[in-house]
Amino acid sequence: MHDVSPLSGPVTEDDVTVEVRIYRALGEAAGWVLEVIDEGGGSTVWADPFPTDREALRAFRAAVEEYGIDSFAEAPSTTLH
Repeated sequence: MHDVSPLSGPVTEDDVTVEVRIYRALGEAAGWVLEVIDEGGGSTVWADPFPTDREALRAFRAAVEEYGIDSFAEAPSTTLH
């Protein structure tokens, strides 16, 4: 089971919608996983967990600012470092 952050949810920008998932294993203090699911079901997961769910969301927003939200829709399933 996962502890899902309330910061998770759909994000739409420029007519592109992705699902932002921020979660950690229940009972674990290892950190928060950031995963972005595109409209086609492709997944992008950051390789390293984040200390807080807010830091994970900031990383997502920074990626959108730098690469655009459509970069998630165009990329194959990947893991970011």
